[in-house]
Amino acid sequence: MPKVVVAGSINTDVLTTMRRAPRPGETVSGETVAFGRGGKGLNQAVAAARQGQGRGVDVAFIGRVGRDTFGDQALAFLQTNGVDTRGVARTDTATGTAIVMVDAQAENSIVVIPAANGEVAPADLDAVTLQAGDILVSQFEIPRATIADFFRRGRAVGATTILNAAPALDDAPDSLWADIDILVVNETELGHFAGVDLAGDAPVDAVAAAARRLMRRPGQTVVATLGVRGALAVTADDQVIVSGRTVKAVDTTGAGDCFVGSVAARLALGDTLPQAMRHANVAASIAVTRVGAGDAMPTGDEVLAVLA
Repeated sequence: MPKVVVAGSINTDVLTTMRRAPRPGETVSGETVAFGRGGKGLNQAVAAARQGQGRGVDVAFIGRVGRDTFGDQALAFLQTNGVDTRGVARTDTATGTAIVMVDAQAENSIVVIPAANGEVAPADLDAVTLQAGDILVSQFEIPRATIADFFRRGRAVGATTILNAAPALDDAPDSLWADIDILVVNETELGHFAGVDLAGDAPVDAVAAAARRLMRRPGQTVVATLGVRGALAVTADDQVIVSGRTVKAVDTTGAGDCFVGSVAARLALGDTLPQAMRHANVAASIAVTRVGAGDAMPTGDEVLAVLA
C-alpha cells in the first residue's frame, strides 16, 4: 500500500482561551492555558496516522526539532501515534513554538516562531525513500525550496503531491507550483493567491473561477475548504462540492490540517478524491469540538461511526 510522507513543521503549542482576543495595546484576562503538540506538519501527519490506524497506512515524517524537552515530547507524540520519525533531525536551534489564542466563538489568532522548522533542508529528504503511489504532503511552514525539491523527487517516481498553501506566503518558486497535484487552500488563502476578494459566502462558481487561476499545468486539482459549507474540488473542466457537517465548535485550530491529513490517508487507502474529502470533512468536524491541534485529531473509527 502507498505510504503518506509529510515534510513539515513541528511546534509546541501554547494554547490559551479567553472571551475575546486583545486589541493592539490592550490586555485581557485569559481563562485557561495549556501546552500541546502542533505545527501544520505534525497535525497533518497525526491526522493521517489516526485515519489509517489499523488499515495498513504507513506515515513517515521529515522535519526538524531542537535538542530540548519540547523536541523530546514532539517525537514521543508522533511515535505514540504510529508516525515513523526516522526522518526527523535534531538541531541546536529550539523546537518551533506557536502561541494560540482562542476566543469564545472558537476563532483563533496564532503567532508562530519557526525556529528549527526554518532549517529543514533538501538533504533531510534523503531519510525517506519515495516510491510510486506514495502521497506526499507539505505546507508553507518549512523552507519553500525544500518543499520544491520534495515534490520534484516525488513526481519523478510517480508519487502524488499535496500542498496546503498555508500560511499564504509569496516566496515559493514556480517549479513548486507546477509540481503540485492537489492544492488545498481555504477561502482566504485562495483569494490571496488568486488576487481576488472572496467573501465567506462567495458563490461556488466564483470560488471555482478563482481556483482555476492557480493552475499551472494540466491535471492539477485545487481543493477549497469552505468551513461549514464543506469543500470544493476544482479541475480545469469540472468541479464537485462535498457537503460539510454542522457542529458546535470549541476550537477551530488545526481543522484544516485534519482535513489535509485525512484526505492523504484516504487517498492512500484507494478512495477517489471526493470520497476522501467526504471522510475528511467529517474528521475536521469532530476535531473542532475538541481543544487543541494535534491532540484533537479523531480516529478513523470515530469518522466511520458518523458516516455509518
